[in-house]
Amino acid sequence: MRTKFFLLFSLCLLVSTPVFAQKDKLDPQIQKMLKEISAKNIEASIRKLVSFGTRNTLSEQDSKTRGIGAARDWILEEFRRISADCGSCLQPQTQEFVQPAVARIPTPTKLTNVFAILPGTTDPSRIYVVSGHYDSMCTSPTDGKCDAPGANDDASGTAVSIELARVMSKYKFDATIVFMAVPGEEQGLLGAAHYAEEAKKAKMNIEAMFTNDIVGGVITMKNSQFRKRVRVFSEGVPSSETPQEANTRRSVGGENDSPSRQLARYIKEQSGRYLKNFGAWMIYRRDRYGRGGDHIPFLERGFAAVRFTEPDEDYTHQHQNVRTVDGKFYGDTIDYVDFEYTANVARVNLTALASLALAPGKPKNVGIITGGLTNDTVLKWDANTDQDLAGYEVVYRDTTAAEWTNTIPVGNVLTYTAKAMSKDNYFFGVRSVDKNGNKSPVVYPRPMQAPRPTTTPRPAQ
Repeated sequence: MRTKFFLLFSLCLLVSTPVFAQKDKLDPQIQKMLKEISAKNIEASIRKLVSFGTRNTLSEQDSKTRGIGAARDWILEEFRRISADCGSCLQPQTQEFVQPAVARIPTPTKLTNVFAILPGTTDPSRIYVVSGHYDSMCTSPTDGKCDAPGANDDASGTAVSIELARVMSKYKFDATIVFMAVPGEEQGLLGAAHYAEEAKKAKMNIEAMFTNDIVGGVITMKNSQFRKRVRVFSEGVPSSETPQEANTRRSVGGENDSPSRQLARYIKEQSGRYLKNFGAWMIYRRDRYGRGGDHIPFLERGFAAVRFTEPDEDYTHQHQNVRTVDGKFYGDTIDYVDFEYTANVARVNLTALASLALAPGKPKNVGIITGGLTNDTVLKWDANTDQDLAGYEVVYRDTTAAEWTNTIPVGNVLTYTAKAMSKDNYFFGVRSVDKNGNKSPVVYPRPMQAPRPTTTPRPAQ
């Protein structure tokens, strides 16, 4: 009797295992890349960007030493230099456009997105974007003349993009990665909006977008209890949700299960696997109160996107004219940046970005069968086309749980029935897994009716 009980208990452990209790094999390629992230390289990039005096979107475009044009040209040359070091593995590019006059752009102004593409080897149409904004500002976003060093906001995020390009370009990934720096953020997320709109028009398959904005770990907050993590902001209800999708969500739940929320969970899970003393802090908000970042234009156009930002901000060192008043210093200068903190943020980015680009694509058309009254839950999905696909996993959690707590390896099948687990009592999801154990983000199922059985007509009598 004891033997039978032990066998049954062991089988249950194999079938349903807590996600974070699994002893997943770590990818040696990701472990190697993590060691190559350099705080010194990040410091050098931030110092160079600060050296241009100002990077305000309305500042000089033609100077080689000052203004946003000088910063633009330097970033492009950095991507070209990195590409040369890896045998032309990157495709450095610019995307120019003229921004019409808006509230913070008094006259039509040329803006230039700068990015480098690392093409995927087996699934190049699946794309992941990591970005920072290279423009800066003083107290006034339309003052193109004042010194605006923008060391933390956002030379730090731009340096993360450049450092990830330097490290990751030496390796191969199934999917395509875009390392990007955009202008016009302080004037209304303009560079990111243009890129996202063009991507939408081109029907690009951007499965995830990361923006790193204010990730310099301002040193005045160095003793914070939250110092060993970075905030990851993700929206719940999708910005692009249609009225019909809203009705479905309200009827079955899902306010906490948008693609961006699944992406945030994935980032936390991967950083938890690879990093011991630093990690991701999920914030269930699109952004901070009264603030916004370059992930928002992507969200508004239907792409999953999140924002990385340090946990404690010092507003005397953001959006300030450089000055001293009554003995107190104001200004976003390099003296207040913690380069090792920024390197740790880059490592969090890398664990998720590399895992995404190495893993299979997300399962498509994931559905939960709602027809008929039953205490079982039936899930179905379409077959992936990834060359190294091993199969799929079904995950679930209590409806009050913030993160996925249990996983069920189901093999290379296209449907699964969770016996005696009512869809009313749990949230379910599905993800794909390759032969090396790399996993896609979870896809939350949409309600669907079971297909009607086909009948063969009787022959005429």
